[in-house]
Amino acid sequence: MDKLRILGQCLGIKPRDHSFVMAGRAFTLNYDPIDESDPGTVGDFIDDIPPGAVCVIDNDGREDMTVWGDIMTMVAHTKGIAGTVIDGPCRDVHLCLDLGYPIYSRSFSMRTGKDRVQIRDTNVPIRIGGAVVKPGDIVVGGADGVVALPQDREDEILSLAEEIERVEERIREAVRSGKTLREARKEHAYHSLQTPTDE
Repeated sequence: MDKLRILGQCLGIKPRDHSFVMAGRAFTLNYDPIDESDPGTVGDFIDDIPPGAVCVIDNDGREDMTVWGDIMTMVAHTKGIAGTVIDGPCRDVHLCLDLGYPIYSRSFSMRTGKDRVQIRDTNVPIRIGGAVVKPGDIVVGGADGVVALPQDREDEILSLAEEIERVEERIREAVRSGKTLREARKEHAYHSLQTPTDE
């Protein structure tokens, strides 16, 4: 994505366990501070998320309240949802660890968002850790964090990623056969693999 000048890394979003892996199409939603005159709900949207999707929540990076707890984890796991990404904290981490349900969040805490925030919109473009995520984008999580692949560029991204992986494997093979890392990288143009090229 760097080569294509696409900001897809969700910065600051981390797995609650480094063994978690996750991939699926984004189901997005965002939260606002509660409107006292018309308080909304906080979790009923989960009934609308299809199995295999990733629930992606923009809580505006708020650290003072959570928007995901153990009931949500239980329902998501039971439904076969692929995982949850939160720009903000989650709570009740023990259950996602027990079930192996992938949660990626900015942090974790015990303070609920009930009576503090409410859903503004579902399935709209949102921002997670600086990356724009739209409904239907591919969201991938691993030990280091989360990336979002724009749906209209996913073929380009995946093709380039596969080529980079092939080149990096050739570099590893060259080092195993006795070359220095400097030599192997130079031979395979490592330092330009992700450099954007002018179109």
